[in-house]
Amino acid sequence: MLKGIPPILSPELLKVLCEMGHGDRIVIGDGNFPAQSMGKASIVLRCDGHGVAELLDAVLTVFPLDTYVEKPVQLMAVMDGDPVETPIWDVYHEILIKHDARGAGAVEHLERFAFYEEARKAYVIAATSESALYANIMLQKGVV
Repeated sequence: MLKGIPPILSPELLKVLCEMGHGDRIVIGDGNFPAQSMGKASIVLRCDGHGVAELLDAVLTVFPLDTYVEKPVQLMAVMDGDPVETPIWDVYHEILIKHDARGAGAVEHLERFAFYEEARKAYVIAATSESALYANIMLQKGVV
């Protein structure tokens, strides 16, 4: 155990977050995100039993968002015609406000397949058990 580190951050995840450099990205995927197929060129870490929001909050305690880009956070946009509601995005915005002055202003929405293309380039994909739909989020690392 380490003092001041959220216990949800496993040693493996902390190691990977530390290895990441400026501009590298992490995807925190929901339970439906195809982590293994998207992460063939990435590190895939299982975070089973955890939700995206709790992992996002913990990650952002140690992970600076990139200040050299306007939108260092990407969400997967809802597909046209899909009647899904996304209340989890409001939770994400609250978490972002807590950790970054830009809050929701740091977020952009990528069309589903564009999100997948960018996810394939991520340094790491953290696969959660999140049951909310369209709960995938991608973060671009800044500098300390």
